[in-house]
Amino acid sequence: MKKIYYILFVFCSITTLFAQKKVSVKQADALFKSRSYVKAAEAYEQLPQSKQVLQNLGDSYYYNFQMTSAVKAYGQLFFSHKDSVKKDVFFRYANALKGTKDFDKGDAIMTEYIGFEQNTPKFMKNITRNTPNSFKLQMMSKNKTNGDFGISFYGDKVTFASLRNGGEKNAYGWNDRPYLDLFSATVSSDGQLTKVEPFSDVINTKKHESNATFSADLKTMYFNRSGEKQNKIGDEKVAMIKIYKAELVNGKWANVTMLPFSSDSYSVEHPFLTKDGKKLYFASDMPGSLGSFDIYVVDVNEDGTYSQPRNLGETINTNQREQFPFLTEDGTLYFASDGHQGNGNLDVFMAMKLSDTEFDKPLNLGSTINSEMDDFNFILDEKTGKGYFASNRTGDDNLYTFTQEENKLQYLVEGEVRDMKSMQLLPGSTVKLFNEAGELLEEVVVGKDGSFTFNTEPNKKYKIMAFKDFYIPAEATFDTSQKGKVYIDLQMKVESYYDAEDIINKKDDGTVLIELENIYFDLDKWNIKPQAAEVLNVLLGILKKYPYMEIEIGSHTDSRASDMYNLRLSNKRAASALEYLVQNGIDRKRLRSIGYGETKPLIICPKNDCTEAEHAANRRCTFMILK
Repeated sequence: MKKIYYILFVFCSITTLFAQKKVSVKQADALFKSRSYVKAAEAYEQLPQSKQVLQNLGDSYYYNFQMTSAVKAYGQLFFSHKDSVKKDVFFRYANALKGTKDFDKGDAIMTEYIGFEQNTPKFMKNITRNTPNSFKLQMMSKNKTNGDFGISFYGDKVTFASLRNGGEKNAYGWNDRPYLDLFSATVSSDGQLTKVEPFSDVINTKKHESNATFSADLKTMYFNRSGEKQNKIGDEKVAMIKIYKAELVNGKWANVTMLPFSSDSYSVEHPFLTKDGKKLYFASDMPGSLGSFDIYVVDVNEDGTYSQPRNLGETINTNQREQFPFLTEDGTLYFASDGHQGNGNLDVFMAMKLSDTEFDKPLNLGSTINSEMDDFNFILDEKTGKGYFASNRTGDDNLYTFTQEENKLQYLVEGEVRDMKSMQLLPGSTVKLFNEAGELLEEVVVGKDGSFTFNTEPNKKYKIMAFKDFYIPAEATFDTSQKGKVYIDLQMKVESYYDAEDIINKKDDGTVLIELENIYFDLDKWNIKPQAAEVLNVLLGILKKYPYMEIEIGSHTDSRASDMYNLRLSNKRAASALEYLVQNGIDRKRLRSIGYGETKPLIICPKNDCTEAEHAANRRCTFMILK
């Protein structure tokens, strides 16, 4: 979002710098620290492009969602200083790239940030197919620059925050735009905001007001207001966002009081009151938060007091932003996040309620509602399937109405890949989906959470196989003959070769060897003798038992004779062993032979003076598992 309602409200005290022709780094930094990002960007554009100037310039554009300009500044920063750039800048650069729809580069930067592979287009395609609902959208105002957001239900009306009273309030330093006020409106039959009226001056002040929520009888209102005074937080002076309560007395709003868990040291924002009035959800960056903003809940007691805020925990909250909570009567939580995997920047997610502060794993609502920019403030009328949300996908914050429709019939299969012995997740595993004829339909490489998802068709039979290097593939079959939606949870447990077979061992250097008796060749010969055949037959049995195993046959000589002679001889012996396996039914594609000559002796003799026994030990074949 281009506004500060999801972070800290900060107030600009520097207004005269640009009357000067020259700007110093000190002046630009002062603007940046006061979060006057528009003026800060103008100042940094005039300065030599050092590492700090480029980072602050990129951040100034990023925080005002001028993504094209942010990408340009970050791009120069990464070109010249990537090795010393802090990790959090990787996150912002990746989202800026996604905001310009450069998903290839954005995913590459995000992969470096989180440490496992990202593929946003593929993820969004899969998740959009598998979400319970799709959405039809319509913008609620013909004026796309009103800065509307923060919508909530208000009886048969709605309330929202807007810049519409722009002429009555001073410009706000963050984005050089007016302060926010709260308005009520009626939604017309064609989805437009009509009969728009501001709340009274008791609610709307010279500060920001936004995000109202109401009791069922509409006599109690909670809303956001920015703080009256600025407090020094680190190097910055900022005014925090607070939650206030107002009461309707004789048809007018009165008795405006700040909630006790609001603070001058952190922000509390985006309140949502449950229909029974017993719980108030909100977002905050208070001490103990997992990320920049987390979602919390407090109990609203009958005597008007509040419990201590409770964090909703790691299932919902990440090390980034979680904001704009909304709960339906059935306990489904909708919220915005840029920490869970999504399309880039804030996306809307849903999570089913399990208990007071526990929710199921969040589900991205897909690309029928989420864009590459910020999408947030989702509210829903469960009875009609209609609702509203906000997005800055057009460059400014705007409100949208949506109609929620059930997704077409889906047959969803998902699961996890784990080590059979340790039960640890195995990120990096490959999972393949086959049809009844054995044809490969789709394959995925699972991410950090070890999970996979496939969308299938009705009345079909399928097989899933999970692969991991040095592991025995696991497989499962299923069919989609049932009526309606099918959810299949498969725990794919793969066993490592070295756990399954005594003669297979993992070495300290990570290599996995099949340890067999040594194969002996006559002097200067490479043909397979009966004793060698017996050993290779054991290997043959292993390869037939595990048809996806791939190996390297390595041949080694002692140090006698010349280097070239030994290299040629070892290559011939390794190739001879390979051909024996091929002649006995093993696919050549599963085998690789290599002669090492005397380059990798098992025993290194002092002054190269080996005994006959040591020479014999160095003349050996090794069988290393590749896959």
